[in-house]
Amino acid sequence: MSDYYDRTEDKKFTAVYKKETPDILAAFSAFDSAVFAAEGREIPLKYRELIALAVGITTQCVYCIDAHSQNAVKAGATDGELAEAAWVATAIRAGGGYAHGRLAFKLGGAGDHQH
Repeated sequence: MSDYYDRTEDKKFTAVYKKETPDILAAFSAFDSAVFAAEGREIPLKYRELIALAVGITTQCVYCIDAHSQNAVKAGATDGELAEAAWVATAIRAGGGYAHGRLAFKLGGAGDHQH
C-alpha cells in the first residue's frame, strides 16, 4: 500500500471529503485537534505523539507514521524515544499474534485431537 503514498499529492484528495461530507470532516478535525492540543491534556504532547506513532506502526498506516514521527520530534522526542515507540508497537503486534494464535487451539478443539 505504501507504493501509493505521496506526501504532497495525496492531500489533494481531502477535497472529496470537503465536498461530500464537510460536516463529518469538520467534526473529525475538531476531535483530532482536541486530542493533539499542545496544552490542557494530562499526557504531554510528546507522549501522545509517541503513542500515535506506535499505533500507526501497529496498524501500518504510512500517513500516521509520517505525520506523528515528525510531530513527535517537533514536540521534543529523540531518536531513542522513536526507536522505543517502534519496539513497543512491534511487541504489541507480536503479542497479539501470540495471543490470537491461542484461538486456533480453542476454536480447533485443542485436546480433542489425537496426534
